Amino acid sequence: MVNDSSVDALTGKALLKKVKELEHLSREEKAKACGYYTVTKKGVIRVNMMKFLNALVEADGIQIDSTQSGNGRGGRSASYRIKVQTNGNLLIGSAYTTKMGLQPGDEFEISLGRKHIRLTQLGSSDESPEDESPEEE
Repeated sequence: MVNDSSVDALTGKALLKKVKELEHLSREEKAKACGYYTVTKKGVIRVNMMKFLNALVEADGIQIDSTQSGNGRGGRSASYRIKVQTNGNLLIGSAYTTKMGLQPGDEFEISLGRKHIRLTQLGSSDESPEDESPEEE
């Protein structure tokens, strides 16, 4: 029978506290003491070092990959800046439309100010008067 003790493994502040208490032990012994091990059918104890180290990194608040805060894939991140293209168009990329939950066919009204362009989604019921700022003309 395989006993997966990682279900009871420590996480967060409790993990960090326990690791500090066990600083005299080796990494493998710390991982085992914190619950990051499995017992095989033959009774062999296997320490799950990767789960242990990943839990330590997460408990310390360090983000290593983009899956914790982004779209789950690598690549460029949105910069919130765009340029007018050579044909005069402004292109808003899918990173922004996805983040806003926009769907193909959603419509917007364009209003021009002296130094800004405002896009107002048509049919949007979550718009409130506080969101409006006076038009600059």
